[in-house]
Amino acid sequence: MPRKHFRRFLPDHDAIRGNKYLRIFQPLLKHPNLWHLNRHSVAGGVAAGLFGGLIPGPLQMLTAAILAIVFRVNLPVAVVTTLYTNPFTWGPLILAAYGIGSWVTGGNADPVTNLDFNWQEQSWLDFLPAFSSWLLSLGETFLIGNLILATCLALLGYIAVQFAWRLYIFSYLRRRRGRTAHAADSD
Repeated sequence: MPRKHFRRFLPDHDAIRGNKYLRIFQPLLKHPNLWHLNRHSVAGGVAAGLFGGLIPGPLQMLTAAILAIVFRVNLPVAVVTTLYTNPFTWGPLILAAYGIGSWVTGGNADPVTNLDFNWQEQSWLDFLPAFSSWLLSLGETFLIGNLILATCLALLGYIAVQFAWRLYIFSYLRRRRGRTAHAADSD
């Protein structure tokens, strides 16, 4: 992949080491794969980010970072990949997870209740507690489906990055062979 383009967006290693909030984690952040852009590290980072992105609540980036450190894959890629979950994609992802969980558990799940929140009468600050209680009401059907969906997305993301990286390398080598053959013909 064009690593030089991605390096512009990666934080400087000295800036990370000098950050006062990250100093206590320095021994964990020393592994080179956490920062290098190679096929396996980036593919693992995407997988960690896709898995961590389906953790409900504000723990998505933290989960992706922990997974990246444990599996020694690219940390910034893992954290940035969690951004695929946002207010526009959460609805379909929750429904997909609940549907998968319902299918796996045999369909004997309770019907989904409506979110008990009124935008006209309640403050937007009351939305998060109402949403959390609604999410918890989905129960084990949602949790099982969410775990399966997160695992499938992580595997598909890993395979897709591996395939795209190889495809890029093959096309690069083909172009380079064409240039050398053209240069040899012109001599």
